[in-house]
Amino acid sequence: MRACDSLIRIYYGADDIVSRRCNLIAITAAFLIASLLCANPSTAQEQSEQARLASHSLLLDITRANTRFITVGERGHVLISDDNGQSWKQILVPTRSQLTAVFFLDVNHGWAVGHNAVILSTIDGGETWSHQHHDKQYDDPLLDVWFKDRNNGFAIGAYGLFLSTNDGGKSWDRRQISDDDFHLNAITSLNHDVLIIAAEQGHLYRSIDSGYSWSELRSPYTGSFFGITAIDEASLLVYGLRGNLYRSTDKGESWQKIETETEASLMDATVLKNGSIYIVGLGGNILKSSDHGKTFVLKTRKDRKTLTAISETVSGQLIMSGSAGITIGPGD
Repeated sequence: MRACDSLIRIYYGADDIVSRRCNLIAITAAFLIASLLCANPSTAQEQSEQARLASHSLLLDITRANTRFITVGERGHVLISDDNGQSWKQILVPTRSQLTAVFFLDVNHGWAVGHNAVILSTIDGGETWSHQHHDKQYDDPLLDVWFKDRNNGFAIGAYGLFLSTNDGGKSWDRRQISDDDFHLNAITSLNHDVLIIAAEQGHLYRSIDSGYSWSELRSPYTGSFFGITAIDEASLLVYGLRGNLYRSTDKGESWQKIETETEASLMDATVLKNGSIYIVGLGGNILKSSDHGKTFVLKTRKDRKTLTAISETVSGQLIMSGSAGITIGPGD
């Protein structure tokens, strides 16, 4: 199955699959994540099913819209919380495809993407969702989504999949931003004009005109990047395979390697309102920086459950999604 192959590449790295020096732990972790993310094909007519323990299932992304949290994951699960993650309500949505990412532009308007190039949208804060796009011919996943405003946005994914819309998602156009078909794993904005994509095998792409045109940046690493996070309008972090983490203070023109003390893959990061930065990843690893991302301190959860995404609650706590569902922990 093409998507399963692609996700093995994404979470393990094509360069590592052929390596004979990989140890058993790395191989097990890689194929575990790949198998968790491989979903069965679905159609636009399907609906998600209510699951009593949905908040404890595999959840791949989480975001905050004002005081509400929205998380997405396996089997089309979409859940919302209005009490800082203490309780969750599952929302029925028109897909059973694995959902990999969610983005909210404001308190009402949001989008979620996933396998089969599925794109869902909401205009009421996540209470109801409509089906905007899917591709029943392939099971390649979309892996991230970002919108500049209510009309203009992008969804990116496996094998160079790049979709754009200028009408809020009523229609989506497929574009090619590179001659290669590297997996496009994550997208972030330094401001509304400067966008950067983190991709497979160390590739980085930047747009300085709100996504109209793209150019490739010189990369500090040849392994796959799984996430990218803006610190401010000039500084950002990019991270991924084998605990590799790099910091730029000039919009991606140059990079400094940051030590992490781990070889477990890093998946997502958040900048807290007090300036602290947290990064989460495989093996329950949590990295913290108190100096604008110049250095990080590593802590590991006792259960070593994989963490896929992280955000901050109104009260300053950390709220994380992962293989065991939702976890809430203290911030600073």
